[in-house]
Amino acid sequence: MTHPLAALLSHPNRPRPGILHLGPGAFFRAHLAVYTEGALQATGGDWGIEVAGLRDGETARQFTAQEGCFTLLVRDGAETRAQVLGPVRGGVAPDGILSRMAAPEIRIVTLTLTEKAYGLDPATGGLDPHHPAIAADLTGSAPPRSAVGLIVAGLAARRRAGLPPFTPLSCDNLAGNGHLLRRLVLDFATLRDPALAEWIAAEVPFPSTMVDRITPASTPATLADARRLTGVDDPLAVETEPFLQWVIEDRFAQGRPDWDRAGALFVEDVAPYEAMKLRMLNGTHSLLAWLGLAAGHEYVRDAIADPAIARAAQTHLEAAALTLAPVPGVEPAAYAAALLERFGNRAIAHRLEQIAMDGTQKLPPRILTPAAEVLARGGDTDSFARVTAGWVWHAAQHEPLRDPRAEEIRARLQGVPRDPVALTAALMALPGLVPPPLRDDPVWNRQVAGHVAALKGGAA
Repeated sequence: MTHPLAALLSHPNRPRPGILHLGPGAFFRAHLAVYTEGALQATGGDWGIEVAGLRDGETARQFTAQEGCFTLLVRDGAETRAQVLGPVRGGVAPDGILSRMAAPEIRIVTLTLTEKAYGLDPATGGLDPHHPAIAADLTGSAPPRSAVGLIVAGLAARRRAGLPPFTPLSCDNLAGNGHLLRRLVLDFATLRDPALAEWIAAEVPFPSTMVDRITPASTPATLADARRLTGVDDPLAVETEPFLQWVIEDRFAQGRPDWDRAGALFVEDVAPYEAMKLRMLNGTHSLLAWLGLAAGHEYVRDAIADPAIARAAQTHLEAAALTLAPVPGVEPAAYAAALLERFGNRAIAHRLEQIAMDGTQKLPPRILTPAAEVLARGGDTDSFARVTAGWVWHAAQHEPLRDPRAEEIRARLQGVPRDPVALTAALMALPGLVPPPLRDDPVWNRQVAGHVAALKGGAA
C-alpha cells in the first residue's frame, strides 16, 4: 500500500539508489536531499539515496516506512510553504551499512555528522586512536561502527572485489572537510593495512564542500504545520529558511548527480567559500549563541534583536571579512547584510542551545584560527576575543555542558574561582585548543578576560 506522502510526490518515477548517506538528520533533509531531488527532476539518473544512522536505526526505519518521503517546510516571514520530497529510497540498519558500501551501485557515500563523530585529534589534526569508536574499530574484533572505520572497511571490500571505489563526500562544517576526511581515512587505513592506504591515496577522491542552510531542530510546531499543510502525519518533517547554498569540488570517482542543475556550484577549490562561511556565518552564529544565552535569550532571532548583541554581530562580521581572501562572485559587505537578515527571520525558531554545543570543536576554525592570523599581522583581535569569552563563560556556567571535552573542562575548572582572569587562564590552557602564539599573548588574554568580566556583569 502506498504511503500517503508518496501519493503527494510531484514526480511518479523513483530512481534506483546510487548514494549512501550517513547521518539522516534535519540538515540532510533540508539540504542534500533537496539538491538531489532537484537534480533528479532535472536530468534523472540512478542517484536515489539510502540513509543510515551510525548507531541508531530509528530514523532509517522511519524513512523505509514512509517509502523515503518526508515534508520540507520553508519558513519566510509570515509564510510557510510545504513540499513533499522523495529522493530517499529507504533506510539501512547500522549493521547493514558495510554491505551497502560494498555494493557496486553505491558510488557516493555522503556524510552529515557532528564534528566529534570524525574521531579527530585536535592537537595533531589527524586521527585520534584513543577516540572510543575509533579505538574499538582499530582492534578489528567487531564490525566497524565509526564513520572512518566504515569507510575504510567499505573501500577495502570494494578493492578485494575488484570494484572501483565510491567517493566519500563530507557535508559537515569542518575546515577542509574533504582533505580532513582523507587524512583520517588514510591514518586509519595505514594502521590496519598499509597497502590499502596506498590504494586509497591513489584511487579515492575526497572532494571538499561548503554547505549552508539554517535548519533548526524540528519541534511539535514543525510536525503540526506539516500535518496542517499536507494532511499527513510526518515524524520526519523538517523546517528551514528559503536560502540554501552548496559549493563542491568537482572530483568524483564514478560520476555524480547534476546537483548544479538544482543550484549547486562546482569549483576547483572550495577553500575561499568555506573560509567565508565558517568565519562569517558560523563564527557569528557562535557569537549569537554564547552571548545570547548569557543574556537570557532562547533563539537566534531574539539574540539578533538585542541591540548590544546585534552591534557585536555587525562588528564581528566586519572583523571576520578582513581575514578572507577574495571570494569569486561575492562582495563581503553584501554577504554580511544578507546574513543579518537571515538571522533575524522571525519565522525560524533556531535554538541557541543547538548552536552553542561542541564549542571546543567549533572555536578553532571559526574563531581561533582567524584570530591567530590577525595577531600575526598586528591587527586587533578584540572581536574574536569577545566570542571566545562567550564560550569561556558558557563553559564555566552552563549545565549540562554539551561538548566532547566536557569532563576535561570540568576538571580544569575544578576549584577555579569564578574570576574572569582565572577562568580565562584555565581554559586558554586547555591542551590543543588555542594556537600557542594566541594562547601566550598577554593582550589576547586581557581582551578575553575583559569580555568575560562584561558577561559576568550582565553586558554583551
